[in-house]
Amino acid sequence: MTRRVLAAALAVTALVAGGCSDDGYVAPTPVERTEIADSGIAGATVSTLQDALADPAAAAALGADDDAASLLAALARNVAQLRLSDVTLRYVTETGRTSGSDSWDGLVALTWRVSGFDEASSRAEVPFTFTDGGRKIAAIGGETGRLPLWLTGPVVVRRSAGVLVLATGAAADADRFARRAQRAVTAARGVLGGDERLVVEVPADPAQLGRALDADQATYAAIAAVTAPVDGTRVAGSPVHVFVNRSVYDALDPVAAQVVMTHEAVHAVTGAVLAQGAPLWLVEGFADYVALRDVDLPVSRTAAQVIAQVKREGVPERLPAESDFDPAASHLGTVYEAAWLLCVILAEHRDEAALVAFYRSVLGGTKVASALRASFGWSEADLTAAWRSRLASLAGVPE
Repeated sequence: MTRRVLAAALAVTALVAGGCSDDGYVAPTPVERTEIADSGIAGATVSTLQDALADPAAAAALGADDDAASLLAALARNVAQLRLSDVTLRYVTETGRTSGSDSWDGLVALTWRVSGFDEASSRAEVPFTFTDGGRKIAAIGGETGRLPLWLTGPVVVRRSAGVLVLATGAAADADRFARRAQRAVTAARGVLGGDERLVVEVPADPAQLGRALDADQATYAAIAAVTAPVDGTRVAGSPVHVFVNRSVYDALDPVAAQVVMTHEAVHAVTGAVLAQGAPLWLVEGFADYVALRDVDLPVSRTAAQVIAQVKREGVPERLPAESDFDPAASHLGTVYEAAWLLCVILAEHRDEAALVAFYRSVLGGTKVASALRASFGWSEADLTAAWRSRLASLAGVPE
């Protein structure tokens, strides 16, 4: 059933984003200095690479071998295709890891911004392997730490009205994701209005996804897509992209795949993953409301799991709590359906514009009780009663 697949695919969007740190810059742990590392030479090489990113051939000349040269040339082409701006590279420190008599690893601080899409620059510290006394670059990215997708090698870029997709792999795959992303933005604009813009990153595999988000692969093992700050920073204006887990997403049927993309697009374009204090029943329910709005499925399908649960266990006494959205919780699909139904009820009580105003108000920091009263003239008790009544009616059980 489509909804069953969707629930598993969408389960941890807000929770993953919510796990990112609010802390500022933390200095790297001091390392034992090595005799072969020359920060001055390495710093000059990194500075040269920054300038050379405008010229693939010049970038390739800094590679220690053919593979490194190909990688650096690809990065220069990626910068041009993605129209990256604010691209800076700065040598920070050695890591203490050496190889041979003249090779060592060092951390390089990077900034970058996707022009026309990101409001601010993203930042990351990425391991570089230097050789030839620091004059050449042998590799980028170590075994751990964040590695932005555009630094991994050639990417395919597709750009359309308000949508940018960067993917590793075949051009046909990028085209498919671009079409779904465009439909997702169109659906979001249909409800939200405005000129919403979306960036979708499509890593080749779970390992590449984990590196892009600086997370263990197991974190996303059952997730089709996740919306998250590009560099893990949760402050206003931080760039937020949708990241696809192809190992799960590619197994979805076309309807489910589109719903997942639209759901994540709503999180991204509204900045939901950066909001503080918004209840997950609203964040997830609203994203599903937009994603399912134009899907031709009866409520017996879109709310099948919650209806079945109510038939077994009776009508719930309270709205879904934050803990109910824990990925490890049982009946997770039921919770998403319950949240979606809440948003449907609110839109029906007044209209869709009132639901959008309520959602934006709460994301902006207004307390739920105040926003409910302003948009619907309801208290939380009124909403809970209407929701319980609808569930009872759908399940054919008494309240």
